[in-house]
Amino acid sequence: MKYSQEEVKQFIQEEDVKFIRLAFFDVFGRQKNISIMSEELPRAFKEGIAIDGSAITGFGDETHSDLLLHPDPGTITTLPWRPEHGRVVRMFCNITHPDGSTFECDTRNLLKKAIQDAENEGLRFYFGAEQEFYLFKLDDMGEPTKIPYDNAGYMDIAPEDKGENIRREICLRLEQMGIRPESSHHEEGPGQNEIDFRYSDPLTAADNAVTFQNIVRIVASANGLYADFTPKPLSDNPGNGFHINISVKSDDEKDYLYDIIAGILDKAPEMTAFLNPTENSYKRLGYNKAPGFVSWSGENRSQLVRVPAAGGEYRRLEVRSPDPTANPYLAFTLLIYAAIYGIKNKPELPKAADLNFYKADAQTLSEFTPLPCNRKSASKIAMNSNFIKSHIPAAVLNIYCKE
Repeated sequence: MKYSQEEVKQFIQEEDVKFIRLAFFDVFGRQKNISIMSEELPRAFKEGIAIDGSAITGFGDETHSDLLLHPDPGTITTLPWRPEHGRVVRMFCNITHPDGSTFECDTRNLLKKAIQDAENEGLRFYFGAEQEFYLFKLDDMGEPTKIPYDNAGYMDIAPEDKGENIRREICLRLEQMGIRPESSHHEEGPGQNEIDFRYSDPLTAADNAVTFQNIVRIVASANGLYADFTPKPLSDNPGNGFHINISVKSDDEKDYLYDIIAGILDKAPEMTAFLNPTENSYKRLGYNKAPGFVSWSGENRSQLVRVPAAGGEYRRLEVRSPDPTANPYLAFTLLIYAAIYGIKNKPELPKAADLNFYKADAQTLSEFTPLPCNRKSASKIAMNSNFIKSHIPAAVLNIYCKE
């Protein structure tokens, strides 16, 4: 449910809310926040709350450091792990300069613009996220180890699956925050888990994705564990993926699924620096169901894009290259624009690759375009891409891609 400013003020008074966390993100999608007392909320809505942007990675230097946070009332949620009396709520914020102009490195705002641009084309996108993570034990000093919480495998059950209760607690916390998990299970790697979400509009899906990582880390820590979202935590085991499911409804009621796939495949190498932003990301690609080539097919999980066996409202495509270190606001932004590009320009859709890329010979693989093999090559492609430059501000592009 979306709330107005007045409804939020009333909620704060009636529900004994004492602290309000104003949350925002750096260019890499890492959540930051500042807490204000409830009495300061009217000022936050009217004028914004000042922060020192120079202290945030990518937000500028000391010469023009003042930025203002403006809470979005529609994103208010209670933090269920905080006390019932003197409650704490969180709202995501829009970021502006002191003159009221939009801050160019506010990646959440970039996604809002992409959604509006899509709507102007008569398109409404829906996203569903699947994020994987490992649970590791802590050492005697409380520091993370690389010792998995269990040695269970794909969809195993207790007692082999020790993460069952952790996932249950995560799902309950998410529900308390108004987020709807769809399913959860043990993944292939030892101590590896996955929780999937029902589709929603892109902004809500991105907000839920960052909230999910925060909740997982909090619940894991409360249980004496460490939640690891890095793309390849264990060199000899499956990596962590951030699979993104996309569907679209159009005003003209046409089926654009394959145009969208063509657009995403066409722009995939150019987007990789943002879908896979760390050097560790490239240790995952090409192994254990993580794609290494620009390809698509039906149910095949070795592809960059697959079309799951589902119909009706669940008809969708799944992009399998991103990993959880991606900023979901940037990832969703680029995927929307790649989809629009496919619908408007209709690039040729390659033939479906109904083969197992992990077992294919060199001759077969030579027929496909590989994804960038490291961060440096991905950054170079992005820096030379007119598509990226037209949708990602220069300041953000330079932070991601300049050596």
